[in-house]
Amino acid sequence: MRGLVLGCIIEIMNKKPNVIVFFTDQQRWDTTGIHGNPLELTPNFDRLAQGGTHCFYAFTSQPVCAPARACLQTGKYATTTGVYRNGITLGSEHKTLAHCFKEAGYNTGYIGKWHLASKDPVPRDEQGSYDFWLGANALEHTSDTYKTIMYDKDGKEVFLPGYRVDAMTDAAIRYVDEHKENPFFLFLSYLEPHHQNHVDDYPPPDGYRQRYTGRWVPGDLASLGGSSAWHLGGYFGMVKRLDEALGRLMDALKSMGEIENTIVLFTTDHGNHFKTRNNEYKRSCHEASIRIPLALWGPGFNDGGCVSDLVSLVDMPPTLLDAAGLPIPKEMEGRSILDGRKDWPDDVFIQISESQVGRAVRTKRWKYGVTAANGNGWSDKDAQVYTEQYLYDLEYDPHEQVNLTGYASHKEVSKKMGERLLAYIEKVEGKKASINQSSEVKSGQRIVSPDEVLK
Repeated sequence: MRGLVLGCIIEIMNKKPNVIVFFTDQQRWDTTGIHGNPLELTPNFDRLAQGGTHCFYAFTSQPVCAPARACLQTGKYATTTGVYRNGITLGSEHKTLAHCFKEAGYNTGYIGKWHLASKDPVPRDEQGSYDFWLGANALEHTSDTYKTIMYDKDGKEVFLPGYRVDAMTDAAIRYVDEHKENPFFLFLSYLEPHHQNHVDDYPPPDGYRQRYTGRWVPGDLASLGGSSAWHLGGYFGMVKRLDEALGRLMDALKSMGEIENTIVLFTTDHGNHFKTRNNEYKRSCHEASIRIPLALWGPGFNDGGCVSDLVSLVDMPPTLLDAAGLPIPKEMEGRSILDGRKDWPDDVFIQISESQVGRAVRTKRWKYGVTAANGNGWSDKDAQVYTEQYLYDLEYDPHEQVNLTGYASHKEVSKKMGERLLAYIEKVEGKKASINQSSEVKSGQRIVSPDEVLK
């Protein structure tokens, strides 16, 4: 008997870790309790972040659905994959996480929104090489809150009963139960808390909107308003149900004996500014759009504490492969957070499309953004010449209310941040670009000392 138990322990220890990506859509970082939200929306995420590894400063590389998703599948920036805006199919020449895990003997599964194909149902050759498929390219168009319709591997329509978050979570738990004998990689991609397009609303489960309407408003929305007055209650209700789904999934892993051998990444594609920065919900480099919740749990991450370095979505593919003990393809442009973070950059690079051809660089204190002098955000993936758009001092202005471009007191900051941004553009996009600095001269701000410039 003792030998049988010992054999089982050795088998478990030798088994490669399972990996699950719990991926939400358009979720602000400050919806979470660990980031100060007082509504107790995310007790399961908060517990996962506190017991695992929490990336406190986490950012998307592109605050638009498809480009961010291509980044998370490939570990490459949007201009590298060519998916620089929505409506572009991810080319088969780009190696996805599914390819990497399959090569290591993993079963691979995808459930939910894809947004990287040419149509629905998603053709087999556009499914990113996942073995199991239950998805939709544009889940917001194929389904509704209580009518979840996706497609299987062969394009056959599948109806899943229940509220959409619950229906997808049920499918994920079934997948885990059916594949637990061998290591698996499961990418679970929800639509929530993205708006339901045809009604321009954030529909939570029945009764959840009333719980949160009028109770708490993030600082930027309290100042700028936008559509938050009528959307925030539903949005928070959707976040609450997602967190309950995370709890259900973790409970299922525990009951199946897989909790100790499963890595879970919780994150999102981008945030939501509720029409405060342009006429819709994202596509800007403001914190509400680019800062995201991100935590990892499981082997290699438990008791990892809080990562204070700035981390990008592009860093997650190499991190997951590294945690599973798998090789990281040399073409990936991110870095694993498990590599000790020696010489880790003190900034992140963000690309913007559709609303503009924009670029930004953010340090812990400063954010500097530019827009193409002549460019169309839909047809042009990059530009040669940019114009300063904004400079924010996030230490004193966390809600980005005061644009410091043009102030004589901050000219040196703009210059140094512009140099950083141009270096990123050359490194990532292979292009020597230039920036036209603001010619307007403003006064009234305290002069920034040289030692503050690069903080």
